[in-house]
Amino acid sequence: MRIGTKPDDVLITYSLGSCIGVVLWDPTVKVGALLHYMLPDSNIDADKAVQKPFMFADKGVPMMFKEIYKHGAKKSNMKVYVVGGSQVMDDSGMFNIGKRNQMIIRKMFLKNNVMVTREDVGGNVNRTISLEVGTGLIKMKVSGKGEVIL
Repeated sequence: MRIGTKPDDVLITYSLGSCIGVVLWDPTVKVGALLHYMLPDSNIDADKAVQKPFMFADKGVPMMFKEIYKHGAKKSNMKVYVVGGSQVMDDSGMFNIGKRNQMIIRKMFLKNNVMVTREDVGGNVNRTISLEVGTGLIKMKVSGKGEVIL
């Protein structure tokens, strides 16, 4: 998880497969945050959750919101983007990590009245996303499909 507070900051995360990338951007104060979480639920490894809370949606997402609020962002102003949650390296769907990662973020946002501005989730491709903090421009590269603006 990273916070960007300068207009020339660019936040980027690479190769989101079953992982989810969450982007927050407040256009009023020009502050952004990017979280790349790997797993939905920290209960599977309590020690790891203490060491690396941003690996898990249930720990990382609330912490990300708290951090961006410290820099003047407000939920009412925020643009929220969700990317990833593919089914990769699990052709049988046995683990469904991507779908489980999608479900937890939807439940968390619904419970907390967070409106998603745009999402690009599912499928079986890797995605890379970046946020230009000064402008709010979000670029997404999709394996085999090129780059698009969200």
